[in-house]
Amino acid sequence: METATNVRGAALALLAMGLYATHDVLIKVLGAQYPALQVLFFSSLLSFPLVMVIIMRDPTPGTLRPANPGWVALRSIAGVVAGMGSFFAFSQLPLAQVYSILFAAPLLITILSIPILGERVGPHRWAAVAAGLAGVLVVLRPGAQPLELGHLAALLAALASASTGVIIRKLGRSERPLVLLMWPMLGNFAATGASLALDYRPMALPDLALAGVIACLGLAAGFLLIMAYRAAEAAIVAPMQYSQILWATGYGWFLFGETLDLPTILGGGIIIGSGIYIVWREGRGGNSANRPVIASRIRAETVTAPRSTILQRLWPPRP
Repeated sequence: METATNVRGAALALLAMGLYATHDVLIKVLGAQYPALQVLFFSSLLSFPLVMVIIMRDPTPGTLRPANPGWVALRSIAGVVAGMGSFFAFSQLPLAQVYSILFAAPLLITILSIPILGERVGPHRWAAVAAGLAGVLVVLRPGAQPLELGHLAALLAALASASTGVIIRKLGRSERPLVLLMWPMLGNFAATGASLALDYRPMALPDLALAGVIACLGLAAGFLLIMAYRAAEAAIVAPMQYSQILWATGYGWFLFGETLDLPTILGGGIIIGSGIYIVWREGRGGNSANRPVIASRIRAETVTAPRSTILQRLWPPRP
């Protein structure tokens, strides 16, 4: 029975990652015609009605006033940076290269969990982190290719996404999920809305519809991921995020004429291997007090694809 549920959870997670990859492909398609922050603004704006349906189910009484304003402010800033960075990176770089850099998030979660969660990291996980960060350098290959703003944006998105995951883990249930969801969304509206004054291009109706599809895909994938974590062990579900590299390779080749070069294959493989090893070490038990990587649901966060940990608290299982 346990094997069957683990297989079901893994299958649901793979489907979720396929939807996430499609979500990111549409970002790249629209990002070729419009400023990335404009795409983010309209995608998040069109996701708001869907998010409101979720918010209405919040069983926790209270207001939008945070109990931990400093941490919530930091989480909100990091969430906005993660969304802006990932949208910009997908609009500028090959899909597989962006994913390879974003997959550094579990490594950064491991590092950030030390000062924020008081996590103790042993030599095995430190070695995995060091190897993974070396893999990032292989992908970026500084000196061998010019580093673009897209590379910096992807790195910032990985760091910001890791920060949000660890902060949410630290806050636990001391904050309403509504607070953790709404403040980053409001911050995103303010930041991306202000950017429209600097660079705005009128969007055709079909393109606005695509922005709405981005919103729907992000939330649908989030709920599939919730179902996956309810069906299977977290250590089984978490590594499924790396299947996005397969979707990215296929989409990139078929839609954009992208091909994988050797440094991306080698560096991406090192990063993925390091991340899977960290998940395996945390999943063994006894090696981690907080299991920060597994608990953080390590898909890179955007406003249109909020963390499944928050969605799960807003949409609890039926008794």
